[in-house]
Amino acid sequence: MTALTETAAVPPRLEVFQALWAMEQRRSGVPERPLEQSFAMVAEAGFDGICIDTGVTPLNEAFALAPLFEKHNLRCLVTAFVSSMDGLTPVLELAKHLNATHINLIGQVMPLGVDATVPVARRWMEMADAAGVELQFETHRNSITNDMFATLQLLDAVPEMTLSADLSHYVVGREFDYPISARTESHIARLLARSASFQGRIASRQQIQVPFGFPQYAKWLDLFLGWWQQGFRQWRAEAARAGTTKPLNFLCELGPHEYAMTGPDGLELSDRWEEALLIKQHVRAIWSGLDDEATS
Repeated sequence: MTALTETAAVPPRLEVFQALWAMEQRRSGVPERPLEQSFAMVAEAGFDGICIDTGVTPLNEAFALAPLFEKHNLRCLVTAFVSSMDGLTPVLELAKHLNATHINLIGQVMPLGVDATVPVARRWMEMADAAGVELQFETHRNSITNDMFATLQLLDAVPEMTLSADLSHYVVGREFDYPISARTESHIARLLARSASFQGRIASRQQIQVPFGFPQYAKWLDLFLGWWQQGFRQWRAEAARAGTTKPLNFLCELGPHEYAMTGPDGLELSDRWEEALLIKQHVRAIWSGLDDEATS
């Protein structure tokens, strides 16, 4: 058996991460759980890693988390809000320090027009390449990927650019009708085809994050599960063509309020931790189903 055949025979893996900021409770009068406890919960629940968000965790505090990653045998992923060209430099240093799988960049240098955005995206990509760190552009509001149509044009202009697909922002940003039109589905398909990782949050056309266990939101859960399955299938096909054994990363990112919906008492309407566990269960079931397809 040749080395190439041996590589191709290795089944692709899915790694599911939990966002550290999603572990925050933000309840008045209730102290936040210690970081040690959050790391232990994530590890014991069977997640593969934790994502650090530099918009929530200051860089100096993030650098200090290395022992917790090692102690709990968790991999690291970094999400970074970067508001200047040079602002990416310390994030690259953090990613290397924590041996991060990649950086989800929320780039907040936002020129008007796609032509003006191209050199910004390319410069960040060049910086990451020089540092030896994989960079993905997260689909996120208030960033250079703010608008779905502009992002599609940017992808056409920068064919080597890859996404971390958080489709919740586009569902809200463009107030997707339900059922989803064929035209919108074609746009989503183009985004999924350029996605190197995926993120887990269920949105509706009016809410960025819904308590998807409520029956009125079941259709939106089904919609996202279908998109993730489509994206996973495309990713696996591309990985097979490229002969890569790198795992696919999926990030559960159910944020505290004001992402999470709350009642008049200020308390969240659902248990985000239990929802994260359900999302993990759902995406691993999707992945197992694709494994079965590949061997049938």
